[in-house]
Amino acid sequence: MKPNAASASASSGPSRRSFLASTAVATAAVAGGMPLLTACSGSDSGSREGATSGKAADKLLPAYVASTFAKPDIPAKNGSATGYTGKVDLAALAASVPDKLGTGAPLKIMAPLWGAPPKTGNPYYKTLDEVAGTKITWQNQDGNTYGEKLGAVLASSSIPDVVVVPDWELVGKISSAVTAKFMDLGPYLAGDKVKKYPNLAAIPSDAWRVSIFGGALRGIPMPAASVPNIVPYYRKDIFDKKGYTVPKSPEEFLSWAKEATSAKAKVWACSDMRWSAAAIFGVLPAGPLGWNIGDDGKLTYRIEHPEYLEHLEWVRKLFAAGVVHPDDKANTGVPGQRFTAGQVLVYDQNMSDWYGKTTEQAHSNPDFVIEGMDYFGADGGNPTLYAGQPATIWSMIRKGASKETIENALAAANFAAAPYGTKERMYVDYGVEGTHYTVENGVPVKNDRGIQEVNNAWVLLAAPAPYLAHPDLPEITRKQVEWQQRQGAFVKKTSTYGMNIVEPSRYATLRSQFEQLEIDFVRGNKKLSDIQQAISTWKSSGGDKLRDWYKQLLDKNGSGN
Repeated sequence: MKPNAASASASSGPSRRSFLASTAVATAAVAGGMPLLTACSGSDSGSREGATSGKAADKLLPAYVASTFAKPDIPAKNGSATGYTGKVDLAALAASVPDKLGTGAPLKIMAPLWGAPPKTGNPYYKTLDEVAGTKITWQNQDGNTYGEKLGAVLASSSIPDVVVVPDWELVGKISSAVTAKFMDLGPYLAGDKVKKYPNLAAIPSDAWRVSIFGGALRGIPMPAASVPNIVPYYRKDIFDKKGYTVPKSPEEFLSWAKEATSAKAKVWACSDMRWSAAAIFGVLPAGPLGWNIGDDGKLTYRIEHPEYLEHLEWVRKLFAAGVVHPDDKANTGVPGQRFTAGQVLVYDQNMSDWYGKTTEQAHSNPDFVIEGMDYFGADGGNPTLYAGQPATIWSMIRKGASKETIENALAAANFAAAPYGTKERMYVDYGVEGTHYTVENGVPVKNDRGIQEVNNAWVLLAAPAPYLAHPDLPEITRKQVEWQQRQGAFVKKTSTYGMNIVEPSRYATLRSQFEQLEIDFVRGNKKLSDIQQAISTWKSSGGDKLRDWYKQLLDKNGSGN
């Protein structure tokens, strides 16, 4: 997924594997508990396992100083982002960084990028360096294969000054490498020290809390709203034309899907709905968030619950009924393109597509209307949804970096975290007026060059508290925030919520097989017994021991919910 794709939002976001096949415009919240680092081994020079929460974490956090810029039109509610629906007076934008904090020293930054990388020295990079006081060489890498590059770089002796690390890449040896390869930012940001960087000080404490890796503050976060970021989108224009009613249960969805599908007309009901199905059936999140203490007092992982198998079996029924597009079954192509072409009527993707697809289709397909379904439960009642972490993407500074490099990196992050309604935010999100965008009826509108060059890089260094703002389409902003607020009413936190947990490296590959197994199962290429056997193998090959490790961690740190 692309963060802030074609939009001015530093919105709620990421957390799935491929930033637009993941979650990546960014998402917020807290951890509780008693002291300290638990189940840890090694020192700051190597990997450290466990989590830091409670009073021990509080000592490491930057002081929080709220931003006083632009008041939102739609306040946050139920864990949603805030929303800005009014026009900003572009001639009266305030400066959140009145004095350049950067010295202009060279800085190399590696970050994922979705789309064609801009040319080196383009006007966007050049201008932002000039106004921020930086001199950045961007080492942009393909976002879809970023994990491979990230793993190789962290295993080498040559690491860029700053590296962007998404949480969905924190698997295997990458997770433990983070604590070994990146520096403790506490001496520069803890407590009142952060006040040198006011935009970083305005990042919510919850986001900083999950930026603690191996007992030290190592990450500069992109805060994220705690509500779901994956939306089940549907073609409202076609639904209205055909008289379809939006389904309110899994059974209704399957019944509607059979009615709507016509292979002869080259129209299929949906894409692979695994992401939405997980929410519909109340499946716990993947990764450390998937560990939870239930009402019975037992600590279990997501794959041990009946809901896990139930959500996969339902998606398998969709495939078996022939209502899923053939290219989805073959796992080829781009579902979003089939959606805009009218070949698929429902697909799931992150929040950014609501705005992105609307603007993309505005001229070529003026009847196009994209809408988000509200989640329903497996029984057709209210859903059980789970909160995402308060931050899911970080920029990190390599160990051994000079003081000047560190301060220039923090200056860049402070610029990138500028709040909505400031000059810096306009630069980050829109680039240069006349070169990347024009102002039409008081609203900035990107041109083709702006869409190509103002892409991914700077927004991944840091971000303000989650917000949504589309000055050219304020109604999309309203729909997005209100959708978040409705879903947020059903969001729960798991026991590991708000903790940044580094699992022991010996369990690094324990759950790696499940994603491909799920893909194969729903397409009918694997049997239910294959999933059940994988769960048994997971338990016997380390899952039960990992449970004991998590139990010890939660006993000492307290529960995040």
